[in-house]
Amino acid sequence: MPARSSRLSGFYRLSVEERRKALLEVTDLSEEAVNALASADALSEEAADHMIENVVGRFVLPVGLATNFIVDGEEYLIPFVLEESSVVAAASNMARRCRDTGGFVSSNDPPVMIAQVQVLDVEDLDAAESAVMGAEEELMRMCNDRPSTMIRLGGGLKRITCHRIPTDLGTMFVVHLHVDVRDAMGANAVNTMAELVAPRIEALTGGRVLLRILSNLATERMARVEARFSPEAMSDDGDASQGAEVISGIIEAYHFAASDPYRAATHNKGVMNAISAVAIACGQDWRAIEAGCHAWAAVRTGRYASMTEWEVDDDGFLIGRLETPMAVGTVGGASRVHPTARACLELLGIESADRLAAVMAASGLAQNLGALRALSTSGIQAGHMRLHARNMAVSAGAVGPEIEEVAARLATWEGPRTQTTAEEILSMLRQGA
Repeated sequence: MPARSSRLSGFYRLSVEERRKALLEVTDLSEEAVNALASADALSEEAADHMIENVVGRFVLPVGLATNFIVDGEEYLIPFVLEESSVVAAASNMARRCRDTGGFVSSNDPPVMIAQVQVLDVEDLDAAESAVMGAEEELMRMCNDRPSTMIRLGGGLKRITCHRIPTDLGTMFVVHLHVDVRDAMGANAVNTMAELVAPRIEALTGGRVLLRILSNLATERMARVEARFSPEAMSDDGDASQGAEVISGIIEAYHFAASDPYRAATHNKGVMNAISAVAIACGQDWRAIEAGCHAWAAVRTGRYASMTEWEVDDDGFLIGRLETPMAVGTVGGASRVHPTARACLELLGIESADRLAAVMAASGLAQNLGALRALSTSGIQAGHMRLHARNMAVSAGAVGPEIEEVAARLATWEGPRTQTTAEEILSMLRQGA
């Protein structure tokens, strides 16, 4: 089950060990999951060697928790895996600001993935389409009359569509298989079906099948999330008029991203800071998710633009929305092989791909708002550099209590805050200055 509460006041002030203990108080996390989170060696070398080729080691990244999230009435502590400071803090901060208005509300499509079968050298495109569509039930039986847990649970090939793609080599005939993959990401299932029906499609069309592969532009597997923020919540101190000014700046910043691809690229990168971080934590194919999200940002309006939408309602509240493909799974893949990914899914209390998609979309919307609010008020560097100062302190050679002291001095340093500055501060600290 999800967390009993995600509102952990002062969580950031605790030590790493104290945070893990706090987790046990608000979740039903197993001892095995806690150990996986605590261990840098959770993924054994043997397991790693079976995941990819030519393994020579393992790579460790921090697991941070985004707090304060309510998604569809449920409390969630959301694991983020990434190296960039301020992302977890920003998402947590924005999630807190919409708790009083109900948090995030999601609405997702059924888990349908698309496989593409590319057919070349088709002499009569009309006849080919007629033949394929006339054999739709036959092709569906070929795919669905096989022993499969996915099909037993109600998944399988649901329909077939035909498409004509103009190219420099002439018009290509492409068959789409629309497959309900249930709680799987679905790549293996849809690729298997595409390869299974390819010979029959060749016979039906008189053409030559070349590619048989899923599409990562999962336009029939969309995740949608919305949240509402009051002017008081968006202010620094509960002042509605100041909050209204903040909201006005956010709207102006959003329209920049909605209209200019150069700005949209950075705007959307911020959304993916959170979505990809949760994807990595939960053992998802984040490259596939990134590809789908950015492709959708380009094709939905005919040009690359903002993944999110922001507007002000009649009450002066800020309304944020995110709609994007979200091909995720809670069965199969690294989500069940990697011990830390299993622990993160257990921490979320999530068993269905639908719930995971909703939580990931909510995290992306929250992070986007955090970036927009910072950019349109104090600027992105103020908060980011406060958190990044600790990284600079460690890079300078600070250890133990020195890290926080160097970071604190660096944050208030008058002048350029460079790595050399951090080294100078550490030197002064060790000399008693």
